[in-house]
Amino acid sequence: MQVRDVMSRKVISVPADTPVMAVARLLADRGISAVPVTDSWGMLHGIVSEADLIRRLSTGDRPETGFWRALFYDRERAAARYAAGHGSTAGDIMTREVVTVTEEVPLEHAAHMLEARNIRRLPVVQDGILVGILSRADLLRALLSPAAETSDQAIRSAVSAEMARLPWADAPYVFFEVAEGVVTLYGFCHSRAVRRGLEAIAAGVPGVRRVEDRITEAKAGRWA
Repeated sequence: MQVRDVMSRKVISVPADTPVMAVARLLADRGISAVPVTDSWGMLHGIVSEADLIRRLSTGDRPETGFWRALFYDRERAAARYAAGHGSTAGDIMTREVVTVTEEVPLEHAAHMLEARNIRRLPVVQDGILVGILSRADLLRALLSPAAETSDQAIRSAVSAEMARLPWADAPYVFFEVAEGVVTLYGFCHSRAVRRGLEAIAAGVPGVRRVEDRITEAKAGRWA
Protein backbone atom coordinates (compact mmCIF):
# COMPACT_ATOMS: atom_id res chain seq x y z
CA MET A 1 0.00 0.00 0.00
CA GLN A 2 1.04 3.57 -0.61
CA VAL A 3 0.44 6.80 1.28
CA ARG A 4 -2.25 7.78 -1.24
CA ASP A 5 -4.35 4.77 -0.18
CA VAL A 6 -4.89 5.88 3.43
CA MET A 7 -4.04 9.58 3.75
CA SER A 8 -6.66 12.19 4.64
CA ARG A 9 -7.32 14.46 1.66
CA LYS A 10 -9.57 16.96 3.43
CA VAL A 11 -6.90 19.05 5.08
CA ILE A 12 -7.52 22.14 7.19
CA SER A 13 -4.81 24.74 6.58
CA VAL A 14 -4.29 28.40 7.45
CA PRO A 15 -2.47 31.31 5.76
CA ALA A 16 0.69 32.67 7.34
CA ASP A 17 -1.02 35.87 8.53
CA THR A 18 -3.58 34.02 10.68
CA PRO A 19 -3.46 35.36 14.27
CA VAL A 20 -1.95 32.95 16.79
CA MET A 21 -5.05 32.99 18.98
CA ALA A 22 -7.18 32.07 15.97
CA VAL A 23 -4.90 29.10 15.30
CA ALA A 24 -5.15 28.01 18.94
CA ARG A 25 -8.93 28.21 18.82
CA LEU A 26 -9.00 26.25 15.56
CA LEU A 27 -6.96 23.41 17.09
CA ALA A 28 -9.17 23.35 20.18
CA ASP A 29 -12.47 23.49 18.27
CA ARG A 30 -11.50 20.86 15.69
CA GLY A 31 -9.74 18.57 18.15
CA ILE A 32 -6.55 18.47 16.09
CA SER A 33 -2.96 18.83 17.24
CA ALA A 34 -1.47 20.77 14.32
CA VAL A 35 -2.41 22.74 11.22
CA PRO A 36 -0.37 23.28 8.02
CA VAL A 37 0.45 26.81 6.88
CA THR A 38 -0.02 27.37 3.13
CA ASP A 39 -0.18 30.23 0.66
CA SER A 40 -2.98 31.00 -1.77
CA TRP A 41 -1.60 28.42 -4.21
CA GLY A 42 -1.60 25.67 -1.62
CA MET A 43 2.19 25.62 -1.25
CA LEU A 44 3.27 24.28 2.13
CA HIS A 45 5.39 26.75 4.11
CA GLY A 46 5.28 25.24 7.58
CA ILE A 47 3.12 23.78 10.29
CA VAL A 48 1.84 25.08 13.62
CA SER A 49 1.51 22.44 16.32
CA GLU A 50 0.43 22.44 19.92
CA ALA A 51 4.12 22.39 20.80
CA ASP A 52 4.69 25.65 18.90
CA LEU A 53 1.86 27.30 20.80
CA ILE A 54 3.10 26.03 24.16
CA ARG A 55 6.61 27.22 23.31
CA ARG A 56 5.19 30.67 22.68
CA LEU A 57 3.88 30.74 26.23
CA SER A 58 7.03 29.42 27.84
CA THR A 59 9.76 31.31 25.99
CA GLY A 60 11.70 33.76 28.18
CA ASP A 61 13.87 36.67 27.07
CA ARG A 62 16.35 36.95 29.93
CA PRO A 63 19.81 35.39 29.61
CA GLU A 64 20.76 32.84 32.22
CA THR A 65 22.64 34.27 35.17
CA GLY A 66 26.37 33.84 35.62
CA PHE A 67 29.43 35.61 34.25
CA TRP A 68 30.34 33.10 31.56
CA ARG A 69 26.76 32.62 30.36
CA ALA A 70 26.35 36.38 30.13
CA LEU A 71 29.69 36.71 28.33
CA PHE A 72 28.66 34.25 25.60
CA TYR A 73 25.07 35.45 25.42
CA ASP A 74 24.04 35.43 21.74
CA ARG A 75 21.79 38.44 21.25
CA GLU A 76 20.99 37.61 17.63
CA ARG A 77 19.90 34.10 18.47
CA ALA A 78 17.98 35.20 21.54
CA ALA A 79 16.17 37.89 19.55
CA ALA A 80 15.24 35.43 16.81
CA ARG A 81 14.02 32.91 19.40
CA TYR A 82 11.96 35.56 21.14
CA ALA A 83 10.39 36.71 17.84
CA ALA A 84 9.50 33.14 16.95
CA GLY A 85 8.14 32.39 20.41
CA HIS A 86 6.18 35.61 20.80
CA GLY A 87 5.05 36.06 17.21
CA SER A 88 1.51 37.18 16.59
CA THR A 89 0.79 35.15 13.45
CA ALA A 90 1.01 31.54 12.28
CA GLY A 91 3.92 32.49 10.04
CA ASP A 92 5.85 33.83 13.03
CA ILE A 93 5.67 30.72 15.20
CA MET A 94 5.32 27.88 12.68
CA THR A 95 7.90 25.14 12.31
CA ARG A 96 9.48 25.70 8.91
CA GLU A 97 11.53 22.51 8.58
CA VAL A 98 8.70 20.05 7.99
CA VAL A 99 9.18 16.38 7.16
CA THR A 100 6.94 15.52 4.20
CA VAL A 101 6.14 12.59 1.92
CA THR A 102 4.62 12.14 -1.51
CA GLU A 103 1.60 10.04 -2.39
CA GLU A 104 3.75 7.30 -3.94
CA VAL A 105 5.75 6.54 -0.78
CA PRO A 106 5.16 2.99 0.53
CA LEU A 107 3.11 2.94 3.70
CA GLU A 108 5.79 0.93 5.52
CA HIS A 109 8.38 3.65 4.83
CA ALA A 110 6.02 6.40 5.99
CA ALA A 111 5.34 4.48 9.20
CA HIS A 112 9.09 4.18 9.79
CA MET A 113 9.47 7.94 9.30
CA LEU A 114 6.80 8.67 11.89
CA GLU A 115 8.44 6.32 14.36
CA ALA A 116 12.04 7.39 13.70
CA ARG A 117 11.25 11.11 13.86
CA ASN A 118 8.82 10.69 16.77
CA ILE A 119 6.19 12.79 15.01
CA ARG A 120 2.43 12.38 14.79
CA ARG A 121 1.73 13.37 11.21
CA LEU A 122 3.28 13.75 7.76
CA PRO A 123 2.08 16.39 5.29
CA VAL A 124 1.68 14.88 1.83
CA VAL A 125 2.89 17.13 -0.99
CA GLN A 126 3.13 17.01 -4.75
CA ASP A 127 5.54 19.56 -6.24
CA GLY A 128 5.36 21.49 -2.97
CA ILE A 129 1.55 21.66 -3.00
CA LEU A 130 -0.20 20.24 0.07
CA VAL A 131 -2.52 17.43 -1.03
CA GLY A 132 -3.14 15.55 2.20
CA ILE A 133 -2.05 14.52 5.68
CA LEU A 134 -0.94 11.10 6.88
CA SER A 135 -1.43 10.63 10.62
CA ARG A 136 -0.83 7.78 13.03
CA ALA A 137 -4.61 7.33 13.13
CA ASP A 138 -4.63 6.81 9.34
CA LEU A 139 -2.02 4.09 9.71
CA LEU A 140 -4.07 2.40 12.42
CA ARG A 141 -7.17 2.41 10.21
CA ALA A 142 -5.12 0.89 7.39
CA LEU A 143 -3.91 -1.84 9.72
CA LEU A 144 -7.45 -2.71 10.77
CA SER A 145 -9.10 -2.48 7.35
CA PRO A 146 -9.54 -5.74 5.42
CA ALA A 147 -7.64 -6.27 2.19
CA ALA A 148 -9.48 -6.13 -1.10
CA GLU A 149 -8.12 -9.52 -2.15
CA THR A 150 -7.96 -12.25 0.48
CA SER A 151 -8.05 -15.43 -1.61
CA ASP A 152 -5.72 -18.29 -0.74
CA GLN A 153 -3.69 -17.52 -3.84
CA ALA A 154 -3.34 -13.86 -2.85
CA ILE A 155 -2.28 -14.89 0.66
CA ARG A 156 0.22 -17.38 -0.73
CA SER A 157 1.74 -14.74 -3.00
CA ALA A 158 1.95 -12.18 -0.20
CA VAL A 159 3.62 -14.58 2.24
CA SER A 160 6.09 -15.74 -0.41
CA ALA A 161 6.97 -12.18 -1.36
CA GLU A 162 7.60 -11.16 2.26
CA MET A 163 9.71 -14.23 2.93
CA ALA A 164 11.78 -13.48 -0.17
CA ARG A 165 12.22 -9.85 0.89
CA LEU A 166 13.65 -10.65 4.33
CA PRO A 167 17.09 -12.34 4.33
CA TRP A 168 16.54 -14.08 7.67
CA ALA A 169 13.32 -15.68 6.37
CA ASP A 170 15.15 -17.63 3.67
CA ALA A 171 14.82 -20.97 5.43
CA PRO A 172 15.45 -23.60 2.72
CA TYR A 173 13.82 -26.46 4.64
CA VAL A 174 10.62 -24.59 5.49
CA PHE A 175 7.53 -24.47 3.29
CA PHE A 176 3.89 -23.61 3.80
CA GLU A 177 0.39 -24.26 2.54
CA VAL A 178 -2.70 -22.04 2.52
CA ALA A 179 -6.23 -23.42 2.79
CA GLU A 180 -9.31 -21.32 3.52
CA GLY A 181 -7.24 -18.54 5.02
CA VAL A 182 -5.21 -20.85 7.29
CA VAL A 183 -1.45 -20.81 6.76
CA THR A 184 0.32 -23.99 7.83
CA LEU A 185 4.11 -24.02 8.16
CA TYR A 186 5.98 -27.29 7.57
CA GLY A 187 9.59 -28.42 7.39
CA PHE A 188 12.66 -28.23 9.62
CA CYS A 189 14.20 -25.26 11.46
CA HIS A 190 16.38 -25.10 14.59
CA SER A 191 15.92 -21.38 15.23
CA ARG A 192 12.93 -20.49 17.39
CA ALA A 193 13.41 -16.80 16.53
CA VAL A 194 13.10 -17.60 12.82
CA ARG A 195 10.02 -19.71 13.47
CA ARG A 196 8.38 -16.86 15.39
CA GLY A 197 9.32 -14.50 12.61
CA LEU A 198 7.79 -16.75 9.97
CA GLU A 199 4.60 -16.96 12.01
CA ALA A 200 4.55 -13.17 12.23
CA ILE A 201 4.97 -12.86 8.46
CA ALA A 202 1.99 -15.13 7.81
CA ALA A 203 -0.16 -13.59 10.55
CA GLY A 204 0.48 -10.09 9.19
CA VAL A 205 -0.95 -10.83 5.74
CA PRO A 206 -4.52 -9.54 5.30
CA GLY A 207 -7.04 -12.36 5.03
CA VAL A 208 -5.11 -14.87 7.15
CA ARG A 209 -7.43 -16.34 9.78
CA ARG A 210 -4.93 -18.49 11.60
CA VAL A 211 -1.32 -19.68 11.45
CA GLU A 212 -0.39 -23.25 12.39
CA ASP A 213 3.25 -24.02 13.09
CA ARG A 214 4.02 -27.67 12.28
CA ILE A 215 7.72 -27.12 11.77
CA THR A 216 9.96 -29.81 13.27
CA GLU A 217 12.69 -28.46 15.51
CA ALA A 218 15.87 -29.84 13.98
CA LYS A 219 19.25 -29.99 15.68
CA ALA A 220 21.51 -27.00 15.12
CA GLY A 221 24.07 -27.60 12.42
CA ARG A 222 21.94 -30.06 10.49
CA TRP A 223 19.03 -27.95 9.31
CA ALA A 224 18.97 -24.19 8.65
